[in-house]
Amino acid sequence: MADRSAPSCHLRLEWVYGYRGHQCRNNLYYTAAKEIVYFVAGVGVVYSPREHRQKFYLGHQDDIISLALHPERVLVATGQVGKEPYICVWDSYTVQTVSVLKDVHTHGIACLAFDLDGQRLVSVGLDSKNTVCVWDWRKGKLLSMAPGHTDRIFDISWDLYQPNKLVSCGVKHIKFWSLCGNSLTPKRGVFGKTGDLQTILCLACARDEVTYSGALNGDIYVWKGINLVRTIQGAHAAGIFSMNACEEGFATGGRDGCVRLWDLNFKPITVIDLRETDQGYKGLSVRSVCWRGDHILVGTQDSEIFEIVVHERNKPFLIMQGHCEGELWALAVHPTKPLAMTGSDDRSVRIWSLIDHALIARCNMEEPIRCAAVSTDGIHLALGMKDGSFTVLRVRDMTEVVHIKDRKEAIHELKYSPDGNFLAVGSNDSSVDIYGVVQRYKKVGECIGSLSFITHMDWSSDSKYLQTNDGNGKRLFYRMPSGKEVTNKEELKGVQWASWTCVSGLEVNGIWPKYSDINDINSVDANFIGQVMVTADDYGIVKLFRYPCLRKGAKFKKYLGHSAHVTNVRWSHDHQWVVSIGGADHSVFQWKFVPDRKLKDSLHIAPQESLVDSNSDDSDSDQSDVPELDSEIEQETQITYRRQVYKEDLPQLKEQCKEKRKSAASKRRERAPGNSIRLHFVHGYRGYDCRSNLFYTQTGEIVYHVAAVGVVYNRQQNTQRFYLGHDDDILCLAIHPLKDYVATGQVGRDSSIHIWDTETIKPLSVLKGYHQYGVCAVDFSADGKRLASVGIDDNHTIVLWDWKKGEKLSAVRGSKDKIFVVKINPYMPDKLTTVGIKHMKFWRRAGGGLIGRKGCIGALGRTDTMMCAVYGWTEEMAFSGTSTGDVCIWRDVFLIKTVKAHDGPVFSMHALEKGFVTGGKDGVVALWDDTFERCLKTYAIKRAALAPGSKGLLLEDNPSIRAISLGHGHILVGTKNGEILEVDKSGPVTLLVQGHMEGEVWGLATHPHLPICATVSDDKTLRIWDLSPSHCMLAVRKLKKGGRCCCFSPDGKALAVGLNDGSFLIVNADTLEDLVSFQHRKDVISEIRFSPGAGKYLAVASCDNFVDIYNVMSSKRVGICKGASSYITHMDWDIRGKLLQVNTGAKEQLFFEAPRGKKQTIPSLEAEKIGWASWTSVLGSCCEGIWPIIGEVTDVTASCLTSDSKVLATGDDFGFVKLFRYPAKGKFGKFKRYVAHSTHVTNVRWTYDDSLLVTVGGADTSLMLWTYEIEGHRDSRQCDSEESDLDSEEDGGYDSDVTRENEINYTIKALSTNIRPMFGIKPHLQQKEPTLDERPPVSRALPQPEKLQTNNVGKKKRPIEDLILELVFGYRGKDCRNNVHYLNDGADVIYHTASIGILYNVATGSQSFYQEHNDDILCLTVNQHPKFTNIVATGQETQQICQLQLLLFMCGMQ
Repeated sequence: MADRSAPSCHLRLEWVYGYRGHQCRNNLYYTAAKEIVYFVAGVGVVYSPREHRQKFYLGHQDDIISLALHPERVLVATGQVGKEPYICVWDSYTVQTVSVLKDVHTHGIACLAFDLDGQRLVSVGLDSKNTVCVWDWRKGKLLSMAPGHTDRIFDISWDLYQPNKLVSCGVKHIKFWSLCGNSLTPKRGVFGKTGDLQTILCLACARDEVTYSGALNGDIYVWKGINLVRTIQGAHAAGIFSMNACEEGFATGGRDGCVRLWDLNFKPITVIDLRETDQGYKGLSVRSVCWRGDHILVGTQDSEIFEIVVHERNKPFLIMQGHCEGELWALAVHPTKPLAMTGSDDRSVRIWSLIDHALIARCNMEEPIRCAAVSTDGIHLALGMKDGSFTVLRVRDMTEVVHIKDRKEAIHELKYSPDGNFLAVGSNDSSVDIYGVVQRYKKVGECIGSLSFITHMDWSSDSKYLQTNDGNGKRLFYRMPSGKEVTNKEELKGVQWASWTCVSGLEVNGIWPKYSDINDINSVDANFIGQVMVTADDYGIVKLFRYPCLRKGAKFKKYLGHSAHVTNVRWSHDHQWVVSIGGADHSVFQWKFVPDRKLKDSLHIAPQESLVDSNSDDSDSDQSDVPELDSEIEQETQITYRRQVYKEDLPQLKEQCKEKRKSAASKRRERAPGNSIRLHFVHGYRGYDCRSNLFYTQTGEIVYHVAAVGVVYNRQQNTQRFYLGHDDDILCLAIHPLKDYVATGQVGRDSSIHIWDTETIKPLSVLKGYHQYGVCAVDFSADGKRLASVGIDDNHTIVLWDWKKGEKLSAVRGSKDKIFVVKINPYMPDKLTTVGIKHMKFWRRAGGGLIGRKGCIGALGRTDTMMCAVYGWTEEMAFSGTSTGDVCIWRDVFLIKTVKAHDGPVFSMHALEKGFVTGGKDGVVALWDDTFERCLKTYAIKRAALAPGSKGLLLEDNPSIRAISLGHGHILVGTKNGEILEVDKSGPVTLLVQGHMEGEVWGLATHPHLPICATVSDDKTLRIWDLSPSHCMLAVRKLKKGGRCCCFSPDGKALAVGLNDGSFLIVNADTLEDLVSFQHRKDVISEIRFSPGAGKYLAVASCDNFVDIYNVMSSKRVGICKGASSYITHMDWDIRGKLLQVNTGAKEQLFFEAPRGKKQTIPSLEAEKIGWASWTSVLGSCCEGIWPIIGEVTDVTASCLTSDSKVLATGDDFGFVKLFRYPAKGKFGKFKRYVAHSTHVTNVRWTYDDSLLVTVGGADTSLMLWTYEIEGHRDSRQCDSEESDLDSEEDGGYDSDVTRENEINYTIKALSTNIRPMFGIKPHLQQKEPTLDERPPVSRALPQPEKLQTNNVGKKKRPIEDLILELVFGYRGKDCRNNVHYLNDGADVIYHTASIGILYNVATGSQSFYQEHNDDILCLTVNQHPKFTNIVATGQETQQICQLQLLLFMCGMQ
């Protein structure tokens, strides 16, 4: 079998050639260590000119386009493009991430700037509004956000002399911002008559509110406040792209290729024209300058970096070069020397030295270059051009040998034959031409078998065959040099290939993902000696595979850095390096190949050193031989918690049923019943798909969850208290370190986490807004202040919260596969670990993000599925339990050993002061010492060990253990079967809580004269429960099939059970032994009923649409009821035992005569008069009102009437239990509703004396007991019920004014359309050639929406005189209230109208105004606190609240 595992060697990024100069500016700086920081493609580069060494920051996954340096010059912020772009703040010394800022911008991050003390960072997005955001970057927290401008913003800067002031500039604007509270308010710069309104490209702030800015025409504009005060004309001959302020003054760089230095008052010092220097050239354009002491750094449009020493300014030193803009496709390596040749659409061919990391030769050609090849002797370099020609140069001096054009379309691939005699040239014309090298490149053959363009070619070692790949993914073979196609595969059997660069063929099958387009791998190169190969693809990834790689979907190691497609990749001649080139990022990456043996030595190095420069992730898992998943885990990973309809959807669904609501509101409806129910006891524990969800509280009670209920159980008194804040399945539970608070997470569309107090059962905090579909794991930090949670969305998002504030601190996508557990490091609350399917990851917080690293397995084995984890006795030690029964011991991220602990998965682990306890699928609890070296004791959970005080019966020996907790001298154990057991250290086991196992519970029956009920479930058990205060399971019997219904006989001695295979049993109600069994049907038995009185007949309804009637005495079938068009859902006998009422799935209400089963038609008026022995039906005029307004979406699944026929209890698909008055005539009756079950309530039954209501939940497997409280007799406790759907509309209605105000809609105004029609084309929209700077940015994100049209006022109009508001008539009283207040002891009155806050002086009758709002003010309040006198808050329509300082606004009206 072919090895599908990833290779054990790896690549390390050693050098990147290039610098991103195009479409970026101000992206080149000196750090404090005198290193140079810049970026290229998706990599941040820190270059040390002294040591000629590069370090790399690899935290981005797309093009970086902006960079800012922290004032202390060690930290760097970089922003990228992409659909969900983010900002990384990283350390230039260690190149590790310090903070990640995300979830706000879209499209990309255009500019970044730190403020003076480096605490805050401002960013500008590439979205249509060019959003400006201010961050507290250390916390990863957004402080403020505002739309920036309708057009591109090119630069932004903090005013370093005034706190909370910023300046931004861009297309035809400059804006001056002030940050107040969390709001950013801009004022546009006034150009006036001093200068033309034009695009501003860069800026720098100086003292006394002075701002210098560089304009598109080469002028420098000087601003004072928001006004343009003077211009320095002709500072540059063309656009000024960069301006840099330092202690000595300012440096500017422009499109004219000049760098100018200015003093602090912007008087010129000197000018350096780079075009005139030795290294200069025509068209050189400066994009970035940085002046530090006597050194100046200059970055150019064409990817060069110059360093200029001021006193030798005419001799700039070229320290970095790269290809210019245009795609880069051509790559070849020299056959005997460490050289790489590249050619690009910029028409240059360049030769790089892989040892010196430098450009050693460059030659410009006439045409864009698409491919290259070096002859076997290293003398000739052939270049294939975009126009169909190819040129051969001498490598030594780059002089031309020949130039041949035989094709019209681009040449895609060139290869010299190994013997050096031939050159094969593959073109877009689908053919390969063969040229004789010795005959001065005369054409000697042609291969014309392909139907598509040629993509790759390889020669055989003996130069007799050529293989090709084409755009259709076809692989063809030709005889050389004639070019005749080889069709007989036998001929090729022993052929050895000289190189392997083809992407299709048996040897490279494994490089293709299972489902992929044949064109998304651009290049391959095999290293035959090392048995590895590299591939380059369209996703910016370089991958390392084993060679040969035969089976699809092979594992690999992957390396990021290139941003867009990687177009070509080659091994160097001695296989020391791999060279890869990027298409759009036109950068050249040089990777060092680290073979296996070196890896072993490097394992002892700290991981930071060995992995820092290639933050590479191995492929999804490194192993091919992943063991089969354990059946239980397999089952669990397949549970999806998605609902068709969530409870959160209820309001919208009701909204859609508006018409029905209105008609309902107009009719008089029956009141809700006065009596109510209260949750009293729940049988069940959620163990089948949850783990570690069971704990002792401070007071020794036990807390756990089932369905949508958090349960606090007192084992001494056998009583329960309930947290009922959730409305759907709870999936996880964690306890606070002080054991008094609990966090529970639930299923939901926008699922919530509740933190609640186990004593008062009151919620302390509810966290929402970040998890979709559900929360599957939570954990508190050791100090109890933080909470980590994991969602069950597709990315299993991990969120870290400050739960008291309800604030999200950090978030990250966790894994594609399921995560089972999250644990916060008890010693370092910024670190956490997650475990799951083939997943063990260690995370550390970085601002708003989390940086994750996979656990390093090393040679110790393979990544197993991990089921549980705990931290050990130091901050580095962690322990995880695997699906194969091992415990893995980790130090930092390294696996140091494994210990066999259980047979089958280890589901739960708990750390003790000295040692650990584990539990597994094998039903054994094991106690370990603190190093996992010795197992001190094991406890097996067996029936024989059950203590006499148990509240039920153990279903099987050694049940799978899902939760373990210690405390109060006992071990608490939760099992998959829904049992909670307490194990005494000396051995006896007490069963405390029990419920059904996984599988829906439908069958429920209450005993006719004892407090007992029976349930039957899909888990294939029939159980009898005691409903008296002892609350325990009395008996259980395993069945051959699951069951859906059961019923006691009228004397309570027999119990009938309907099973899912169409059979039914009658058993003895005490011993559960069989009396009789029958099978006449194939489909599920859905309902079963004894006739009243002596119980002579038994009616058995099935999903085959029939009801069979049996004579119990003679054990014979005596009648069949036919005529139902769907499966039978409910069935009731009349008092005489002569008539059956039947409901079906098609919502039919039918009547049949017993025992023959003849169908009867009874009008509804008559039917109401019939006395029924029981009422469990959901159809008919007596219970029309129980169907909700949204009855199409949800079904009422069950109902049951009290024996006094006054109250009808129902259960529905939403998990609600409701009480109605009976008869519930008329539509949409009023009710009381109770939430505790999660999804469907499948059955409800009153006990014989109506003292309890018993309900069962389908998938939540729980059995709930509710006490029935008669009106007037119940405690004055807070009621758990919610009133009915339609509350107030018909109960007395509204006053007409209130109704009108209620219906005002504040959102009708179109806020951005012009009212006046306009003619002609605005000046800035007239057709013009876009300048270099206004080209759309390169981005693979979504296209930007069309810009909002703004009305740009031309310059030549008469200046408008200022208007000053003097008096306002009016006060907003029509739809506002409590909005007039006295201030200053009654001397002034404050109120509002329109968008203005008005302060009216009573004595003088004068008004002062607050005019910062831009839309109607709707509310106003005055701060009453003595510390904040005269502070007023006003709120306007478009979601903005201004706090106004009235003292300010009385004297100066700011």
